[in-house]
Amino acid sequence: MTEYGPRPVDRRLPTEEARDLLTLVRELAEREIRPMAAEEEDAGHFPRETFTLLSESGLLSLPYDEEFGGGGQPYEVYLQVLEELAAARLTVGLGVSVHTLACHALAGYGTKEQRAEHLPDMLGGGLVGAYCLSEPSSGSDAASLTTRATREGDTWRLEGTKAWTTHGGVADFYTVLARTGGGGAHGITAFLVPGDAEGLSAAAPERKMGMKGSPTAQLHFDAVRIPDSRRLGDEGQGFAIALSALDSGRLGIAACAVGVAQAALDEALAYTAERQQFGRPIVDFQGLRFMLADMATQIEAGRALYLTAARLRDAGLPFSKEAAMAKLFCTDTAMRVTTDAVQLLGGYGYTLDFPAERYMREAKVLQIVEGTNQIQRMVIARHLAGPETR
Repeated sequence: MTEYGPRPVDRRLPTEEARDLLTLVRELAEREIRPMAAEEEDAGHFPRETFTLLSESGLLSLPYDEEFGGGGQPYEVYLQVLEELAAARLTVGLGVSVHTLACHALAGYGTKEQRAEHLPDMLGGGLVGAYCLSEPSSGSDAASLTTRATREGDTWRLEGTKAWTTHGGVADFYTVLARTGGGGAHGITAFLVPGDAEGLSAAAPERKMGMKGSPTAQLHFDAVRIPDSRRLGDEGQGFAIALSALDSGRLGIAACAVGVAQAALDEALAYTAERQQFGRPIVDFQGLRFMLADMATQIEAGRALYLTAARLRDAGLPFSKEAAMAKLFCTDTAMRVTTDAVQLLGGYGYTLDFPAERYMREAKVLQIVEGTNQIQRMVIARHLAGPETR
């Protein structure tokens, strides 16, 4: 319930600068994001003005190098910023994660000249990015994508359709994976495509059960011509670039899931402390107290898991297995916790007057995006037992 407000999370941060940053983010979220979240989600409003504010505040560039306008923050800190933003409104938290994902290929694989030309505007120039990997017939099997880029001298011609693109139709730039060679993973290349490129169009946004303020749309590439200077990495390197981006992106989804779960727990705590039945607050009943205790324990476990993976990444150590574990556990936790929050609010939990039902609808998509949780289990199992035999 809004009059109680969310409870501050007791965070272990590496520096005082990071602590000040999280305080700033929390204050910004409470002032600029949370108050209008329900109304804007109901209206399907994409909060472009919020992303402009985040860009001006340096919050769209946190994990990237300061040389090109980044915030120079470790993932351990960046992910906790995402958690706070997602707790206020998932459309914003997930949007920052997607934007960060869209910048990954250029920041990690672009030439120095490419980074100098494009990264400052992408990181701090008010732009919003999107990531184009999935296609109508190529979801979990991303290596089977068919969007093709054909070389014509110093340019490339892109033809095909991308699907499930977050920020589709509103993004200023797209990181696009397209086939430049033969079949399979080795024939894919990454490109940086401007949002206003001739021949690029977006279908009507998908009609979704949640996150209505975040447009998800198909993108059509009809002879879109891109100079070779916008090719990212080597020809055929695109799939490896995509996989490295997804490992980091899965941590973003995990942090967002913990944020949504924390918001649901805060709502349930506030409601049960105020709601009176049988002459006392319902939070006094042991059955409900045990539910709240389980919810809080699952959230803390998820937070610890994604931070462990982030610290491995920050140390330059392998973290693919831990990223998959974090994404799997945190998003399943968000689904359980938000469902329990609806139950704790009783009939009111099923109404639009309280945000619990919105949290529950939003949590569901987090089990699907950036690799379904069934795919995460496959990734984890491969690390444990090796690849499947055929």
